[in-house]
Amino acid sequence: MTVIRLVIVDDDPLVRAGLALMLGGAGDVEIVGEAADGSEVEDLVDRVRPEVVLMDIRMPGVDGLTATERLRGRERAPQVVVLTTFHADEQVLRALRAGAAGFVLKDTPPAEILAAVRRVAAGDPVLSPAVTRQLMEHAAGSALDSRRSGARSRMAVLNEREREVAVEVGRGSSNAEIAAGLFMSVATVKTHVSRILAKLGLNNRVQIALLAYDAGLLERDGH
Repeated sequence: MTVIRLVIVDDDPLVRAGLALMLGGAGDVEIVGEAADGSEVEDLVDRVRPEVVLMDIRMPGVDGLTATERLRGRERAPQVVVLTTFHADEQVLRALRAGAAGFVLKDTPPAEILAAVRRVAAGDPVLSPAVTRQLMEHAAGSALDSRRSGARSRMAVLNEREREVAVEVGRGSSNAEIAAGLFMSVATVKTHVSRILAKLGLNNRVQIALLAYDAGLLERDGH
């Protein structure tokens, strides 16, 4: 059995203790470190090499957004799941743009937090398309207009097939669903996704979805 190495970052010691208790009890999760502030995260990650970091978004020193940006800008960065109190939050959106694989609310049932940790460790985002769209529409507001031209310029580097795959990723389709819908093999879809990430300088499917949304590609055909 593969064990997921997990770091918990939260300024509240009771929250850290509660998360460690409920997540550490799973046979496939090992709590390898805790931090009370974002300023401690990079050194801790260097020492314990986790696969996943559960990151509080609001901390009095270096906040979770800044810590996420710093982590995801590194090579071989761990996956980050953001912890937040409010799902429609501009900081959460910024964390997703910085490379967080998803977010969970602090009052989420323990089983769902554990499932989120397992999913991101496996390389899957933890946001449904509906939740992603709701977050973007609520938090982005008028700022979307100023990003649209930039997003379209970035997407212009993709060829037609890659653009089609990017749109399907934005709609929340799995690799198998994309393969069936675009009449290609799953292996070919994976290759396209890897090329999209490389061409756009992104590091996960959530970022592809956000960029496709910003570019207005998900508004077509009623999406």
